[in-house]
Amino acid sequence: MAALCRSMTGDHPARPVLVASNDPAAAGLEKAARMGIATAAVDHRAFGGDRAGFEAALLGPILAARPDILCLAGFMRVLTPAFVARFAGRMLNIHPSLLPKYPGLDTHARALAAGDAEAGCTVHAVTPELDAGPILGQARLRIAPQETPQSLAARVLALEHRLYPAVLLRFCEGDRRPVIF
Repeated sequence: MAALCRSMTGDHPARPVLVASNDPAAAGLEKAARMGIATAAVDHRAFGGDRAGFEAALLGPILAARPDILCLAGFMRVLTPAFVARFAGRMLNIHPSLLPKYPGLDTHARALAAGDAEAGCTVHAVTPELDAGPILGQARLRIAPQETPQSLAARVLALEHRLYPAVLLRFCEGDRRPVIF
């Protein structure tokens, strides 16, 4: 999130207007506040299993900020089809695998268990189906011989910090060709 926000300076066509989280203790909220970006936290736990209620509460600060694009980063909640439809074509997400491989959780452990030679990350358009939207960018790296899920996660995170800003810039310019590196 911080790398994405830092990228939106100078002649970049986008500016961050809000960093929102479902976790009031998320480190990204403090980082955003230090950057002068408005923040909001809506704790999903207060809603029990009421996903629609949580999303209605989350919509308040989002709509007040009037974003053109929503960029999910570390947002670990599955959004309902109604929420996704409201922002169709203008919501992006980053995922720590080379989609369509390993949607969902535990991506690094799954790649290692499968004996994959490479791993990486994917930026995709958000659709109602989990981690299945059109791919807007991918970055790859070779898996090292003694790799652990933790070491792989750290290396992939460094790629995420390069890929997501590059994809967002291209997306803002209206170019939907995937960024690949």
